[in-house]
Amino acid sequence: MSVDVLAVQVADSRARLAEALEREPLAQLRERATQVTPGPSLRAALSGDGVSVIAEIKRGSPSRGPLAPGLDPAATAAAYVAGGARAVSVLTAPLGFGGSLDDLVAVARLGVPTLRKDFLIDPYQVWEARAAGASAVLLLAVVLDDPELRSMLAAVDQAGLDALVEVHDEQEMRRVRALGPAIVGVNVRDLRDFSVENERFTAVARLRPSGAVLVAESGVHGPDDVAAYAAAGADAVLVGEHLVTSGDPEAATRRLVEAGTGAMR
Repeated sequence: MSVDVLAVQVADSRARLAEALEREPLAQLRERATQVTPGPSLRAALSGDGVSVIAEIKRGSPSRGPLAPGLDPAATAAAYVAGGARAVSVLTAPLGFGGSLDDLVAVARLGVPTLRKDFLIDPYQVWEARAAGASAVLLLAVVLDDPELRSMLAAVDQAGLDALVEVHDEQEMRRVRALGPAIVGVNVRDLRDFSVENERFTAVARLRPSGAVLVAESGVHGPDDVAAYAAAGADAVLVGEHLVTSGDPEAATRRLVEAGTGAMR
């Protein structure tokens, strides 16, 4: 893939942010958001025995095109939970992914720990997640420098949410480790060209922050991958494409959960 997907997505996030600020100033958004109770703690949900499954609502992919464009987010999330998923991730980026904040609202209403997954660049977008009823937001170390990460983490704390801080390599993990995040994810997908390299997880995972919940992101195509990530130290896996294309999201989730149930931390 020759297009720098990450650069395109960050530019789109900036454009969406500008449009949102025109519609609703930050002070107004914060006032509205504080009237919404945040979802259940993501960190608590991922702290149980075995390897937790975070199942994702993902309509499409910039690399694969449409995956499940007509999915019902609430019904799909309910199937995930019935299959044993401990949390649901919702892609809210529209470009290439087909996501929206409406999908986030629909899933959060189920009362399940819900993660907003997007290319977030400003605290305003954290408050959007709170207003939608989310439990947590994804923060990308590849997008945010250290001062920006600190600002976003402060907004997360103010909003009463959790943050899943995502890294892709050892250098990013060293940066993030100094900030002491409660949840850190290792994404083995390169967001610039969307290539996947599962083997990279082990080296990056060794540098995890002390006490942090460690999430393996991308590269899960079945139970064997869950077991491999567990052996490399993962406390949870985040799975999207495999589940939305499975034809039976409840059964597919259950197979992944079963693979992680007996895994030792």
